[in-house]
Amino acid sequence: MNSVTSTGRSTLAVLTFFTLLAGDFWRNLIGWYGFAALCLAIVITLVVLITRDKGWRQLTPRRVPLGLTAFLALAIISITWSFYPGATLLGLVAQAGPVIAAIFFATSMSWPRILTALGRATRWILGLSLLFEFVVAVFVRRPIIPFWVDYGSGKLPDAFFWSQAHLFTGDPIQGIVGNRNLLAFVAVIALVCLFLEFTSRSLGRARSYSWFAVAVATLALTRSTTAIAVLVVVAAAAGILILMRRSNARQRRVVLVSSAAGIAAIAVLVGAFSSQILRLFGKSSDLTGRLDIWNAVTGLAQQRPAFGWGWVSYWVPWVEPFTHLAERKGVTYLQAHNAWLDVWLQLGIVGLVLFIGAVVGACWRSWWFAVDEQLDARGTAVPFVPVTLLPALILTLLVAQSFVESRMLVEGGFALLALMALKTRLDVGATGIDLTVPDGGPVESDAPVRLRRVGLAR
Repeated sequence: MNSVTSTGRSTLAVLTFFTLLAGDFWRNLIGWYGFAALCLAIVITLVVLITRDKGWRQLTPRRVPLGLTAFLALAIISITWSFYPGATLLGLVAQAGPVIAAIFFATSMSWPRILTALGRATRWILGLSLLFEFVVAVFVRRPIIPFWVDYGSGKLPDAFFWSQAHLFTGDPIQGIVGNRNLLAFVAVIALVCLFLEFTSRSLGRARSYSWFAVAVATLALTRSTTAIAVLVVVAAAAGILILMRRSNARQRRVVLVSSAAGIAAIAVLVGAFSSQILRLFGKSSDLTGRLDIWNAVTGLAQQRPAFGWGWVSYWVPWVEPFTHLAERKGVTYLQAHNAWLDVWLQLGIVGLVLFIGAVVGACWRSWWFAVDEQLDARGTAVPFVPVTLLPALILTLLVAQSFVESRMLVEGGFALLALMALKTRLDVGATGIDLTVPDGGPVESDAPVRLRRVGLAR
């Protein structure tokens, strides 16, 4: 691959992750039609590259994750019983983009290059968000709404604004994505990538420290309780994985038992002091209206418990039963704020079982990818490579967030889930897994070039 091609692919990878994680930025900036045109151009380019790289040939029945494949198949055939077939078709078209992106990353890029692209994309989002909020707060000095929309006259709900000019007021900022929780979620992903890039020395110390500060500042400015809780969970998972990686068989049992006991104790404490914890973070007892949404979704799901109402991805507010399903303070929400409830609503218990299987399978493979001993082609153990933690940490992040948001089912969330599920499955039985640090950063002298996994098939 020549340098121009390599640079072009890297740029495309960053743009793809940026668009998946910051779709609202493009929609607010260039409108839905412009966003659709951009996505179509990216998807066509990805399809061409997958074809050129013969990536489709890697997707044999024995090398794709069964749970994820079954879940997607059920979503497709749900159009036959969907209560809203037109919306289901639209949702499937929208779902195709993240799936194709996941296939491209899984078949055409190595783990280090995926880490680099994801890290750069999240840093672009954070940097532009702070710049955007600065410009709005200093020069515009008033809340602004997305371009190309007309909300009419009268007072608008806070959720309708792109930015509320809160950078210097102490209230939460929303960034270019127009949503504080989504921006905070991106900040957590950025922190994961920075940690792995810093420890693998693929990102210089000065740049790492600077971007760590930006990510932490962004997280603080969003004041997102959800993201802070997710970050704590991810940090704990990273600690457990590193301990497991450095332990022998007997020590691993101690780590597992201790971790399980600690998690159980924390769960009991959170349950016992939930009201006090919520007050500490300024949250209402109904989790900012989520309990009402969950009750409404549960009641609707029970009407079609087996196969659900039909796949739709994001809810579409112009068809029943979503028109007034989740409405609060003048805002109609387009998700259940819980991925598992959302799957039950759309694909029933059958879909939920398949989805759980897909997530558990991906987590299982990512766990062994992180903690198993790494061997070279001769079977000799090689030093620990930090990037092997990436799938486990990203999946931990997605699962932790899935209980209060449905982002794991759409756009960047689903693309990351599909990517981690697919690439860890493709690694099973592979003759070698490329973990070479990409060009442009320091490389440890003993860094392995290609590794053969032995534990993933368990």
